[in-house]
Amino acid sequence: MKIIKKIGLGILAIFAISTLAACSFYTGIPGRDGGQETTNVTHKKANELKLGISISTTNNPYFVSMDNAIQAMAKKNETKITVADAQNDSATQLNDVQNFISQNVDAILINPVDSDAIVPAIKAANTAHIPVICMDRGTNGGTVLTTVASDNVAAGKMAAQAIEKLVGSKAKVLELSGTPGASATIDRGKGFNDEAKVLGLNILSSQSANFDRTTGLNTTQNMLQSHSGVQAIFAQNDEMALGAAKAVQAAGAKIAIFGIDGEAETHTAIKNGTITGTIAQQPAKIGEMALQAAFDYYQGKTVPKVINSPIYLVTKDNVNEHNW
Repeated sequence: MKIIKKIGLGILAIFAISTLAACSFYTGIPGRDGGQETTNVTHKKANELKLGISISTTNNPYFVSMDNAIQAMAKKNETKITVADAQNDSATQLNDVQNFISQNVDAILINPVDSDAIVPAIKAANTAHIPVICMDRGTNGGTVLTTVASDNVAAGKMAAQAIEKLVGSKAKVLELSGTPGASATIDRGKGFNDEAKVLGLNILSSQSANFDRTTGLNTTQNMLQSHSGVQAIFAQNDEMALGAAKAVQAAGAKIAIFGIDGEAETHTAIKNGTITGTIAQQPAKIGEMALQAAFDYYQGKTVPKVINSPIYLVTKDNVNEHNW
């Protein structure tokens, strides 16, 4: 009996060791055990990679800039990519990612429409052992290799500070928020509102305009009709800020307007005095850094869990700087 027990324990020990070895072997899902596994990654050169790129929308110059930068860098490195436009629809994005998984791509770069809705897509990629890189917006679930984005909390905070400096600490402010559920919406709103409280800004109202120019125009018109004495408008992206500027012009009012993104049309609007300032991001840089993260991963290099892209305050004083 003792001999049988010893043999049984030996078999169990071998099984346990084999199981641990299997768990520690590369799964294709970075960070599953709280860290990045790269030691057993099959090394591939950039020109050997096949990548899927999911963009939230190409109806926004910001994401067009990101898309163009990725395509240019991929072409330079002879990397095969397939780009899908989700058209700001979470269901479409889920289908796009599922198609990438079916194509057995080496990695998927995702600019999420919604940080919650994208979770099933990321988990599906995890199950298929395909690394995922998030761009500009994060995810609220699943495992990603890295998230490449501006510090959106810092961007919102910077906007509040700009309003306090250029308009005043007691300024009456309207806020146009982005797509509900998007991490950029949540983070920019948090940064702005937390700092606004510290600085004493008076937030009269905050409403979603879905990061869209036309919606920003209509929403601003309604808000201006409901609130008097508005001194500043903070829009969580430039498209909404440009829409707000049209509403303010139509109302014949003088209101400081601040956005986030730094697109070319906003620089022109700042020069013309219809927009006061913007927090300029670098979407092209985000796309390039995300693609580089995929290259680095397949070269066995360490990829940080978060990669921050720089942001800058642009006003009439430095309007010729920080263009995309």
